[in-house]
Amino acid sequence: MEIYKTRSAIASKSNWLLSLVVTVLVSFGVLALLQGLAVLLVHPIFNIPLDELVAVLTSQSANPNARMAFLFVQGLGAGFGFIVAAFLIAKVIDKADMGFKHQIANFKFIPFIIMLFLLFGGIMFNALLIDLNGNVQFPAFLSELEKVLRDKEDELMALTKYLTDFDSTAELMMGILVIGVLAGLGEELLFRGVLQPKLHQYTGNAHLGVWITAFIFSAIHFQFYGFFPRMLLGGIFGYLYLYSGSLVYPIIAHILNNTFTVVLVYLNKLGKVEFDIEQTDTVSWPIALGGLIILLISLRLFKDKCKPIITDEKLEQSV
Repeated sequence: MEIYKTRSAIASKSNWLLSLVVTVLVSFGVLALLQGLAVLLVHPIFNIPLDELVAVLTSQSANPNARMAFLFVQGLGAGFGFIVAAFLIAKVIDKADMGFKHQIANFKFIPFIIMLFLLFGGIMFNALLIDLNGNVQFPAFLSELEKVLRDKEDELMALTKYLTDFDSTAELMMGILVIGVLAGLGEELLFRGVLQPKLHQYTGNAHLGVWITAFIFSAIHFQFYGFFPRMLLGGIFGYLYLYSGSLVYPIIAHILNNTFTVVLVYLNKLGKVEFDIEQTDTVSWPIALGGLIILLISLRLFKDKCKPIITDEKLEQSV
């Protein structure tokens, strides 16, 4: 069970709409503020002329410090932004206790090992979803919508490839910090740590809380052709928290998933492995189904092995 204890009026079930609106406004406000601050710091930190900022932020700059600067903006404005937003909403607005001592105490070695198998199975099955989602064909009457979505996908893919086209070990380490650690920590704190228990309480259903959160988590990435694989990952992270009462599991799983991709991209550039982040190869159904079986069995074992110290059955959020 998630740990999110609060008796604040705004976080009560009767005020669910106001609570969600405030959550959205605070989150986007913090992200915008910190991204603006990060942009202002690019010039003094990376010695990039002010007239090159637009080129840097659109991945068009040839400046040798451009990628590090872009990663800095992403790290401060997005990853760290989610962390700040999560604590601002929880501590200042909802006046909630997220029970970090108990969450750490709920982290155990055996469930952690099971989580690794669970994540492996999820990645195997997700490869099929990536292929299917990436090759969706719209009917003729929706051709204009398909073009818009494809153009947006190509734009974001070009940005992703630029961010991960590391030229040095230093850039790789920065990429792991920003894309792996900060993104994993920040997104889990906000989506699983704050939003999921709120939606659990508001809907009265733990599974709805997990999957609505996963839907929103995927939607905010604005990539239709990666929507369902990302939503599955969000669901996996959500159940890791729901069944364990510890955010440590989904945070580690998220960091591992992102870091694994970043390292594969770098090793591909070095010629050590063959990996194309843009390619969606067809995955055999037996492998995908094998991954699904590993995922489901591991999830069941994970649930059975996790015995949270605090279950917080009612979430204690009513005033």
